[in-house]
Formats: sequence, structure tokens, C-alpha cells
Amino acid sequence: MDLTYPVIVAAAKTWFKVSAMDIHMTGAEHIPTEGGALVAVNHVSYVDYLMGGYPGAQRGRYIRFMAKKEIFDSPLGGPFMRSFGHLEVDREAGAASMRTAVDALRKGELVGIFPEATISQSFLIKELKSGAVRIAADAEVPLIPIVVWGTQRILAKGSRLDLSRHHRIDIEVGEPMHPTGADPAAETAELKRRMEEMLERCILASPPEERPAGAWWLPQQYGGSAPTIEEAAAQYAEERRRRAEAKAAKRKR
Repeated sequence: MDLTYPVIVAAAKTWFKVSAMDIHMTGAEHIPTEGGALVAVNHVSYVDYLMGGYPGAQRGRYIRFMAKKEIFDSPLGGPFMRSFGHLEVDREAGAASMRTAVDALRKGELVGIFPEATISQSFLIKELKSGAVRIAADAEVPLIPIVVWGTQRILAKGSRLDLSRHHRIDIEVGEPMHPTGADPAAETAELKRRMEEMLERCILASPPEERPAGAWWLPQQYGGSAPTIEEAAAQYAEERRRRAEAKAAKRKR
């Protein structure tokens, strides 16, 4: 029985209303009202769980997001995440994490995954992990792409929280894919292609004044000043190196 989820959904909708958030959503009808399905959401901010879950909430469904183990290990975050029925992902035990997701899907849950595995600091679609298509194929459920845009202006990686009013948020829910698992690389490439097209539609849906030249939250190819995919990848690699060094030093102590 869900106790936490309805409260948070109600609180989020109140926030949307009070802040006069300008939400533009298309394709919500692709979210099934019952039965298992895997939704693959792009990742540009720390509030993508809310916006990525919004289409499901509008269809009377709660999305059980896959999230990294470190969050579940937190004394505060762990109980909170479990209260939503979210699914723990241990990157060092990928097969077990996949089985957890497949089991939930076979039980009829709506499961959410961020196939980029981490926040895209370029705000474009990063290379996708093949886990999404493999999980959907194993569970024999549809794979539904969702793209959110504008959430990075609220709380992107490395930026301050911006709770100002009238933020425009675009959400597109794509047509379901039906992966077979016969060629995970090709099916992952198709998922990426679809998500890139959806992202471009979301970006260009806003009026020109919503896309000022040099804006930090806009990809360079659309006139902004966000890092390129290559620059963002280099930044992420450096972050991972520093984290690995910090872990090694901690173990030595």
C-alpha cells in the first residue's frame, strides 16, 4: 500500500500550481493504465524524478525508479526511497539489479530507468547503457521513452536551486518500443535516436525568448554555453577519478 507516494504527488502538484509552472506535456496516453512497462527518462537535473514521474501520475500510476545504491545506503535517503517502492541499483552487481527490475515489471509495476546512468551536463542525450532494452526484453514489457526539458533551470548539477515562478517545463512521452533482446546495441541506438528527436522537439517548442544566446542551461548547438558532450564527458571522467581516489584513501585509513 502506497502511503508516501500520494503525499509527494499532491505536494508536487501544489508546488507546480503555486509557482505557476508552465508544464507542456504530450504523449501521456502512451503510459499504460495497468500492467508492467519500463520508462526510460533522460537526465538533466536533480528533479527529473518528479517530472519523469508526472506522466505516470497523470495516468494514475506510480513509477518505481531505479536509483543508485549510495542513496539507499543513506540513513535518511534509504527509508525515504524504499517508502516509494523505488529499486536499488548496485553498479557493481548489475545482474542482480536487472533481476530486481525484471521481477517488478513482471508483477505489473511501472518501472523507471535513467539509461544515461548519470546527469548529462551538456543537457543533450549521453551514450545510453544497454540495460533498458535488456530489462524490457527479459520482462517482455514495452519500453517507453520520456524526455524532460527545462528541469535543469531549477536544479542542475553544479547550479543553485532556483525556485522562481513561471518555469517552463516540456515533457514528451514517446511511442512504446518492444525490444526483443536479439541485438541490444542496435535497440539501444534506436532508443537514443528517438530520445534525441524528442529532446530537439522539446527544446524548439519553447519560443525564441526562452532560448537566449549564451544561456548556461542551453546546449551549444542551440546557441547556449553548456559544455559539449565531449567536454562534459571529460568532466565526468575527472569526477570519477577523484571519487575513486577518495574511496581508496578511505579504505587505507
